[in-house]
Amino acid sequence: MKRRLKGMVVSDKMQKTRVVAVTRLKKHRKYLKYFKSTSKFKAHDEKNEYRTGDRVIIEETRPLSKDKRWVIIARQ
Repeated sequence: MKRRLKGMVVSDKMQKTRVVAVTRLKKHRKYLKYFKSTSKFKAHDEKNEYRTGDRVIIEETRPLSKDKRWVIIARQ
């Protein structure tokens, strides 16, 4: 089962690649308070169809380049 994450496209300046920011809620170990944590992933977009601001679903895949291990599969 491949991992799937929901996120927002924050950059569409590269060809066939989008930068997707995934925001999660994490719980602080000591204070038990929740805080937001954002991770950025480079994801493959074969047809250059997704633009900055689009909410998307990305899926884990084999390494496509040095930094790219995700592919965009759908809009959310």
